[in-house]
Amino acid sequence: MLAHARDGWRGIMKLDSFKLAAVSALLLSPCLGGCAVAVIGGMAAAGGAGYEAAQERGINGTYSDMNLTATINNTLNNQYGNISTTVYAGKVLLTGSSPTPQAKAQAEQIARRTPGVNTVFDEIRVGPNEEPGDLAKDTWITAQARSDLVFDGDIRSGNYTIETDRGSVYLMGSARSQAELDRATSHARYIPGVQRVVSYVDIRYGEPNGTPPGATAATPGSPPLASNSGAAAVRPVNPNAPIQVQKLN
Repeated sequence: MLAHARDGWRGIMKLDSFKLAAVSALLLSPCLGGCAVAVIGGMAAAGGAGYEAAQERGINGTYSDMNLTATINNTLNNQYGNISTTVYAGKVLLTGSSPTPQAKAQAEQIARRTPGVNTVFDEIRVGPNEEPGDLAKDTWITAQARSDLVFDGDIRSGNYTIETDRGSVYLMGSARSQAELDRATSHARYIPGVQRVVSYVDIRYGEPNGTPPGATAATPGSPPLASNSGAAAVRPVNPNAPIQVQKLN
């Protein structure tokens, strides 16, 4: 039950800002339960295709990742712990907890053997399940990180997937330049409650407005990044930020 509730709320937090706002409004309105579910489902059917089409991986890539997520989750079937699966462009991130090192290793092997999986990032912790209060904090951090990316006009937020587990923020996806990735990770570094930020983001310089290889891009310690879109300037990227970024791919 806890696993299904966790995955359900984290799925909602991965929606774009419009859907997220609508979900919040529905939850606060007199029309709750089945009515809210019906409206949310209609929104997903009506607006989902346009949102996925705006992503670098495209509609086909998005649904391929969704199928991979469902396949891995169905195979794991909560037998190896309270594990959450996040997929972007065939890359799989496993988070959550397993009761033993053996269960953790088995879960990773199952994900690796799934057809269509390119890479597996195993961030499963060995130990007890996450407490409900910590899960709520993680859900809030993910929502805040998503909001920050959506409202930064220099970040193509649809190209990023965000997962938070016990205060660790994991970013997956693709950036158009190192400068854009610096902006994205800088947002996450300053969110209250974040313990670390881990980047599994690829840089695709061929994307529109990307910084080509050899061009100057922002580096740690540099001044605030300039905004070309009129969006509010992001906080400076500097080595004294409270949380450092780990790049593990």
